[in-house]
Amino acid sequence: MNEQLVNRRKRLIFRSWHRGTREMDLLMGTFADENLPHFSDEECAQYEAILEYSDPDLYNWYTGKEDVPANLITPVLDKFIAHQFNPAH
Repeated sequence: MNEQLVNRRKRLIFRSWHRGTREMDLLMGTFADENLPHFSDEECAQYEAILEYSDPDLYNWYTGKEDVPANLITPVLDKFIAHQFNPAH
């Protein structure tokens, strides 16, 4: 496997668990643990873009309090919003 892709995935997983708010650490961290090992380069790029959004925006989109702006919707963001948080992680 491409070592650069493996390292990129590891960095993204780390960033996911260190967001700044505990709620988003748990949501993003469990999502990353479950999905990033299987993501392609393109999916990793989409996920990197998601990590740039603020915690309040992501949380509101995840909980359905706000709609995701149409210009920001990607397959990976859709997958994150559909992610079922599993506290067993």
